[in-house]
Amino acid sequence: MIRLATQDKPFFPGGLKEKLEEVRALGFDALEADGDAFLNHFEELERAAKDTGVPVSSVCGGYRGWIGDFDEDRRKTAVEDITTILERAGRLGAAGIVVPAAWGMFSLRLPPMTPPRDAKGDREALLDSLSRLEKVCENTGTKVFLEPLNRYEDHMLNTLDAAGELIQAGGFSHVKIMADFFHMNIEEQDIKKSLIKWKELIGHVHLADSHRYQPGDGHMDFVHGFDGLREIGFDGTMAFECRVLGEPTRELYKDSVAYIRRCMEQAGL
Repeated sequence: MIRLATQDKPFFPGGLKEKLEEVRALGFDALEADGDAFLNHFEELERAAKDTGVPVSSVCGGYRGWIGDFDEDRRKTAVEDITTILERAGRLGAAGIVVPAAWGMFSLRLPPMTPPRDAKGDREALLDSLSRLEKVCENTGTKVFLEPLNRYEDHMLNTLDAAGELIQAGGFSHVKIMADFFHMNIEEQDIKKSLIKWKELIGHVHLADSHRYQPGDGHMDFVHGFDGLREIGFDGTMAFECRVLGEPTRELYKDSVAYIRRCMEQAGL
């Protein structure tokens, strides 16, 4: 059964227990927590999930460095932080962590357009990082959800093809593709066809509309994409990763949850 989750929002309460209660009040099934909560507030998070009965479905961000970092020390630090997060995610029953190659580190579409490391070096760094994390996932029962970002936010992995081919090259069993509708809207020719092509590897989904705000406020055809998810039998978590445009913010966000559930129903999810 597909679960709808949300990341934390600026208008959520401060305490983790109160955040989880707000998640449920807005119509979500779970929280996609920031990695900082796992690294620095894990006991509080564990108590909050137990007290509220609202699960933590997954993790996104909150660690230092990137698995494809140009700086080797920062790359190793990212692997160390993600390792700790995965160990704790396993204890809490979270499926795993969303991990891009990097975010905001370099773009081939913006000056200077020549990265400090060639494509072969990028691939070697990513395969090494993912190989280390694959072993952690085996021991913790978790997964790494590898996220392609659009061409302006990263230069290494921009499409589902790029992520899927890297996973296949590494022979990974515990690394899956994280399919983000916002990034796919920019990079994929057809979101539904791309999801179907990589049906064996789609492990997690992020939702935002065409302008990165709440679903239903832009021009994204979610029903078309959801039809692809239905066809591949996707039964994981779809997490809202978006800003919220307009006032009253909380009510608009709640309306967006209802909108997405209608789209899911139309697509037969």
